[in-house]
Amino acid sequence: MSVLDRIVDQTREDVQRRRRDVPLAELEGRLAARGEDRPFSEALMRPGISLIAEHKRRSPSAGEIREGASVTEIVEAYERGGSAALSILTEGPHFGGALDDLREARAASALPILRKDFIVDRYQVFESAVAGADALLLIVAALDDDDDLAGLYREAVGLDLDVLVEVHDDEELERALELLDADVIGINNRDLVDFSVDLERTYELLSDVPAGKTVVSESGIHEREQLDDLERVGVDAVLVGESLMRAPDPEAACRELTELEPDAL
Repeated sequence: MSVLDRIVDQTREDVQRRRRDVPLAELEGRLAARGEDRPFSEALMRPGISLIAEHKRRSPSAGEIREGASVTEIVEAYERGGSAALSILTEGPHFGGALDDLREARAASALPILRKDFIVDRYQVFESAVAGADALLLIVAALDDDDDLAGLYREAVGLDLDVLVEVHDDEELERALELLDADVIGINNRDLVDFSVDLERTYELLSDVPAGKTVVSESGIHEREQLDDLERVGVDAVLVGESLMRAPDPEAACRELTELEPDAL
């Protein structure tokens, strides 16, 4: 069993536990208290290449990344550093995240927020909306059943959530385009089976993405030169987590990527 399979199985078990604690009907009743929308996809379409800066505590491949990091301090630094949007990793057992991290980020920053998790159940879609997410991640590799993938996408859109649909190879990209006609495509340079990273994955798949789609390159990005190269070939945004979380000064690290001058905000 791959790491991805183990995470998905654990996620399904955790969702059933949370569903027993807080029934779906109760979550649905909380939707009316949602705050105002912060359009995630629009934030990625501004001139130049946009940065989605991620709060990420640990990972199966990297271990502990920034022990004891304050969500508020990190996301405020990201916002000052010129990030267009935030990604908050909420998976617990393997990445150390929680929905409370998302709620804290929502209170601390005005930027649109992506809930990054392994979404495999419609319960999680409602969780995301209630917790304050503006978008959620759907990982094609985690959803073998076409009906599940399409159903979760429709559920999210129906709740006014933007969706970043993540692919890693040609087959996954074909599913994302044919089943969903997804507007925002994330190309993950990390293989979720062995966790190896190859930035060439973005360049290989980009030519198969139809014009008019918003493309996000994920993983393996840590310097401005990479952003310049990706922008030249038509990538709209990058998602960067580990290198920012490890940086002694996350705000300065963001500024290096966004080329934001210190007095620009």
